[in-house]
Amino acid sequence: MTTTVRSPQASPTRPCQRQRVFLAAMLLLAGLALVIFLSLTNGSVALTWPELVAAALRQGDTVNQTILWDLRLPRVLAALLVGAALGLAGALLQGMLRNGLASPFLLGISAGAGLMVVLVVGVGLLQIWVPLGAWLGAVVTTLLVYLLARTGTTLSVERLILGGVAFSSFFGAIQSLMLLMSPDGQIQAALNWLIGSLNGRGWTEVTLVGPGILVASIAGCLLARQVNLLSLGDDLATGLGTSLLRSRCLIGAVATLLAAGAVSIAGLVGFVGLIVPHGVRLLVGTDYRLVLPFSALGGALVLSGADLMARTGPVELPVGVVTAMLGAPVFIWLLHRRRTRGGV
Repeated sequence: MTTTVRSPQASPTRPCQRQRVFLAAMLLLAGLALVIFLSLTNGSVALTWPELVAAALRQGDTVNQTILWDLRLPRVLAALLVGAALGLAGALLQGMLRNGLASPFLLGISAGAGLMVVLVVGVGLLQIWVPLGAWLGAVVTTLLVYLLARTGTTLSVERLILGGVAFSSFFGAIQSLMLLMSPDGQIQAALNWLIGSLNGRGWTEVTLVGPGILVASIAGCLLARQVNLLSLGDDLATGLGTSLLRSRCLIGAVATLLAAGAVSIAGLVGFVGLIVPHGVRLLVGTDYRLVLPFSALGGALVLSGADLMARTGPVELPVGVVTAMLGAPVFIWLLHRRRTRGGV
């Protein structure tokens, strides 16, 4: 008597899964194309489709060319880069820590970046040094948290999270003290950065930070296998030959570079890295070979859409305010959903 083993490729769920992934990709790409078009054509000066095409070809009204090439296009690219970086960083951290409530700022990234921004603004350095200061502050803080969480050849997840909370509280207190002691003008400049905004972002930020975000995004997507193994649990991952310390350090380093790059461009924009991976998992499942690239795509869509909403009203709002107003209710719903299902 012989038994027939059904191969994974012949499973009836495979075609359904492929169709689901294809539909999700088409949905995200269509939404992204629509948001980009609306972002380029809408604003204080509206551009029609013929005017947009002419300006893109460096033809027609020079004012329209300036609006497109010097103002709107770099801002849209900055929104895409920041959103993709935050979405991918959130997915990496949630998979590494096996915690759906993890975010890119969990390891003290926001506190370190915010403190350095206040220092740079406080000493009166040029605006071009602010992105570099934010990036250095985020990276150094994360390194300190990792050193605190390392015990021998292992890396404690609990100490990693507690260390991030401790450094965030400490640096936040120093940051608040410096803001209270600074002149009004410096306070306003620092607050504009800490709230999170894409206003005034141009080609300098895109060309300076963009290549690093692209390289880190590719590296993050290549870590899908390690994230899949870590998400199974420490014992099973170790049994399959994975080094927990090396994998967590590598994943955390890439997530930190992504989040630090995003902070250096747009400041502290919350909820994107927290919410987007949850929506992606609802669309494509829990395989991080799909979750990671789709989180980058979804983050780009969410942040570019939030920036479009922020600047289409009578008064331009910081994009961080819009993401908080949209993300907080979703976060509350996720907590309620986890509670009703018996989750943590």
